[in-house]
Amino acid sequence: MRGRILAVLALTLLGACARGPTPLETILSRGTLNVATVNSPTTYYQGAHGPQGAEFQLATAFAANLGVELHLYTVPDVAALREELQSGRADIVAAGVTPDREWNETGKASAEYQRIEQLVVAQRGKPRVRNIAALAGKHLVIEKGSPQLQILDDLRARGAAYLQWDVVTHATGEPLALVEDGKADYAVVDANEFAYAQHLYPGVAVAFTLPDPRAAHWIVPKRAGTLRSRINAFFDELRSDNSLEILLAAATPESPDFELQISQRLQKDIALELPALRPHFEEASRETGVDWRLLAALGYVESKWQTLAASADGAQGVMMLTSETAASLGVTNRSDARQNILAGARYFVHVREQIPERIQEPDRTWFTLAAYNMGYGHLEDARKLTQSKGKNPDVWADVRKTLPLLAMDEYYVDLKHGFARGWEPVQMVDKVQLFLKLLEWQGEALAPVSSPATEKSNGA
Repeated sequence: MRGRILAVLALTLLGACARGPTPLETILSRGTLNVATVNSPTTYYQGAHGPQGAEFQLATAFAANLGVELHLYTVPDVAALREELQSGRADIVAAGVTPDREWNETGKASAEYQRIEQLVVAQRGKPRVRNIAALAGKHLVIEKGSPQLQILDDLRARGAAYLQWDVVTHATGEPLALVEDGKADYAVVDANEFAYAQHLYPGVAVAFTLPDPRAAHWIVPKRAGTLRSRINAFFDELRSDNSLEILLAAATPESPDFELQISQRLQKDIALELPALRPHFEEASRETGVDWRLLAALGYVESKWQTLAASADGAQGVMMLTSETAASLGVTNRSDARQNILAGARYFVHVREQIPERIQEPDRTWFTLAAYNMGYGHLEDARKLTQSKGKNPDVWADVRKTLPLLAMDEYYVDLKHGFARGWEPVQMVDKVQLFLKLLEWQGEALAPVSSPATEKSNGA
């Protein structure tokens, strides 16, 4: 009997050895998590201060949870994502996937980590419609390979048999571009993607929201059951203290209406906030030669002159310095207004020195501000794209029109630095120009103030 038990145990051990390590065991053994995604504003892209995007943030947190390094890389499309998973090159596909038949044949879905509302959008100014029935007989478009195809199939199966749509590709036109140009009546898009796309297609507005949001999942190989369980436990842990909700919200652009309200505060803030900061802006101006009002306008756009301001990507202080930039400039406390403003001015000069000398003022300043916001590499991509379109890459007015194209995949896939939220530097420069004008128009109404050292002496 004892010999039979030992034989069974031996066979079990041999079977385990033949089976090999599980995908999770392999990840932990090699110390690296391989994650495949796509380059897009809602997944992963290179920002001015390093990698950004909701999927990048989630994958970074999960790799830390496992105690391994993250290797996140991009592929062109959904078909390539499936190939990465099937080939074993990717441990996880993290790209906001809603599993359909093809995905279920490729791998196994994690628990959902996000529910994404589905928006039906139309040309701005068209009469509003409020339900699916209004789409009968209308020209509806969706993007090839998008999850919206499954969503519309499901709606049709549930009674909306009248729904008809065209599947479009980059060659035939982006859905939102077709709607804006009047070549299609409606498109269906993810709400989080439209938060970005509305900056690119101002002629498109939301008509109504479909009844059911779609669920986003990660996908793992079919035999990666323990990895899938670990992912699900990770998502549960993030939900328990609202970390998941905060992370996803931080990856969505601010509302334009919110920005408008902030800009309307400028006159009030000139009276209440600027007096304490003006000596530091003037000191930075004397050191760098940059007009203090330009530095103040930049600081207002960056932080609304709040010394404790902080962004989701880790920038802090009046000039919104990252920890790396601050350290390189000798800043020991980013919340110290003087240190932060002086360093911000020095960094502005550092960025300006990278701009080709042939570019004249004021364009040189506008290019510097754009690079300060998004990084010099993305600015160079925009200048090269501007030149390829027959425009002048040394003129801000021409590059300004090109920058938003860096968020469109028909352009950014061929650019050295990939996707960028190209409308943001445009908005930033526009705001700096406006606030600079307002500060200049104040003239002598901006009464001189004493330096902090003098104030301290007088109060002693």
